[in-house]
Amino acid sequence: MQDPALAKAEWQPATITEIVRRTPRVTSFFLQPSKPLAYRPGQHVDLRLSAPDGYQTQRSYSIASTPEQGEIIELAIERLDDGEVSSFFHDIAIIGDEIELRGPIGGHFIWTVEDGAPILLIGGGSGVAPLISMVRHRAAQQSLAPILLLYSARTAEELIFHDELLAFKQSGNGFDLALTLTREPNSQASEYTRRIDPPMIADMLERLPSPPKEVFVCGSNAFVTAAADALIAANIPAGIIRTERYGNASA
Repeated sequence: MQDPALAKAEWQPATITEIVRRTPRVTSFFLQPSKPLAYRPGQHVDLRLSAPDGYQTQRSYSIASTPEQGEIIELAIERLDDGEVSSFFHDIAIIGDEIELRGPIGGHFIWTVEDGAPILLIGGGSGVAPLISMVRHRAAQQSLAPILLLYSARTAEELIFHDELLAFKQSGNGFDLALTLTREPNSQASEYTRRIDPPMIADMLERLPSPPKEVFVCGSNAFVTAAADALIAANIPAGIIRTERYGNASA
């Protein structure tokens, strides 16, 4: 059955207004939709590319910006070697280009300050995009809601939004950040140098002032499965775990 939100969403043109390199493989593209896009932190949009011969391809991307930042939305797009859409953005797209956009989409992977806290966020690689939207939303609302983000990447240079996340942590207003790197065993940039496991989850739970009201996990299929298994092993109720997965086959 088709997602009701998707059925209501219409394609519209959006213009690239800014391009910012985040890491060697991830670049943020800022898009100005032709019509206002009323979204909530955690939602995503579809992008569609059309060739002169009629061929079309599309891909979903989580929104990294937060509604309080205005009409322009930010998408953090990772270059994938076999990705049609990501290759277009990294190799061809320039400021002023017009892209077809549809959204917002998604109703289960959403958090706003009204939903309460504490919450635990777990992101792998570019899966941090919808999570930083939640973190930015919290900051924009001047909320003190306890949030802890556990962020996993292969190396320090692949940590997207690293400086911004550190600044949020250093503000000392209830946002906490834990970093783990899986392919940089001697790194000084993270607290952990291994994949997420139950002991790491137990550490995160001790850092929260009380048990999490919800847990949000976003990343590749394999990452989400491993993180969810670690959460269950750490006695987190399955009913409060919300997951968002992305595939690497066609992007």
